[in-house]
Amino acid sequence: MELLHFLRSAVCSLFVLVSLLNVSAQALALSQCEFPAIFNFGDSNSDTGGLSAAFGQVSAPAGETYFHTPSGRYSDGRLVIDFIAESFGLPYLSAYLDAVGSNFTHGANFATAGSTIRPQNSSLSQSGFSPISCNVQFYQYYGFRTRSQIARKRAQVFEQLLPKDEYFNKALYTFDIGQNDLTAGYFVNMTTDEVTAYVPDLLGQLSYIIKSIYDQGGRSFWIHNTGPVGCLPYILDRLLITAGQIDSVGCASPFNEVAQYFNLKLKEAVAQLRKNLPLAAITYVDVYSVKYSLISDAKKNGFEHPLRACCGHGGKYNYNRHVGCGGKITVNGTQILLGSSCKDPSVRINWDGVHFTEAANKFVFDQIVDGSYSDPPIPLKMACHRQNQ
Repeated sequence: MELLHFLRSAVCSLFVLVSLLNVSAQALALSQCEFPAIFNFGDSNSDTGGLSAAFGQVSAPAGETYFHTPSGRYSDGRLVIDFIAESFGLPYLSAYLDAVGSNFTHGANFATAGSTIRPQNSSLSQSGFSPISCNVQFYQYYGFRTRSQIARKRAQVFEQLLPKDEYFNKALYTFDIGQNDLTAGYFVNMTTDEVTAYVPDLLGQLSYIIKSIYDQGGRSFWIHNTGPVGCLPYILDRLLITAGQIDSVGCASPFNEVAQYFNLKLKEAVAQLRKNLPLAAITYVDVYSVKYSLISDAKKNGFEHPLRACCGHGGKYNYNRHVGCGGKITVNGTQILLGSSCKDPSVRINWDGVHFTEAANKFVFDQIVDGSYSDPPIPLKMACHRQNQ
């Protein structure tokens, strides 16, 4: 009996070893992807200057940590999309709307702060949400693809500033959008049920845009889900939240639950896209879990005051919608800076009540780059390879 048990154990161990070797062999057989360009669609989490170009530059102290001057980013430094570009040895993406000093040789960024998936029925000044919704970003991309190739044939200078035609098919297409669609509903006094009711429509529109890019030849897609909006100071400060709705971390559970519902449906939409777009490699990235873990274990991860804005003014969360980061007031004819930066942004998670610091963005990138939070579980540098589902 002991011999039989030993033989069974040995066979089982051998089977496990062979399975692991097969997985390793498959991984080794895949070459790293060499994306010559990145085209990004999104909101302020990945905006590298779109809103600033259209509606006025984000003010200091934004950009103080890395660029040492405002760079169009709503952060003290780099964003996750910047670290993605760095990882492929590509330059930071120029905003499509920015006409000054831009170079689109290796891609373009169509994201703008305040953008939503579906168009809003209000102006930027009324609601704070950008008119450059995801469908507009796609129209910009479509026009850019056509016009860039016409321009490249006109003069050699354009060949040095615009992408080659083949780059569009070989590029990585990144998406980080949806957060503002959820908060927009709450800001016009919608109930949670009303907000969740339009999530399927949002994802239908997003899926249509991804399919449209696929029809244009795009094949590699890297899609972030939305983060824990209930942990953002501007949500905690602006919306009516009862004590019973606050979780052990200090975040507002109802808003995080809506974000999780959106993410669940997004994952389902991605699974359907894989069936409908057989040549596409589509990676779903769970940044929600990374961000919530970062906030809930802030001290362990080397951060402090996870629910307070680094750059802001007043209140429990150092956030004031009327005097934001870099905001000034005039007293007796003299301007006084109220929305100043904290002493050390490198140990803070939230920059201005809405967006993350460079240090927090770097933490998020470091967690997702190896595929640990991806479906399928594939590293960023393997995102051109379609996995069997």
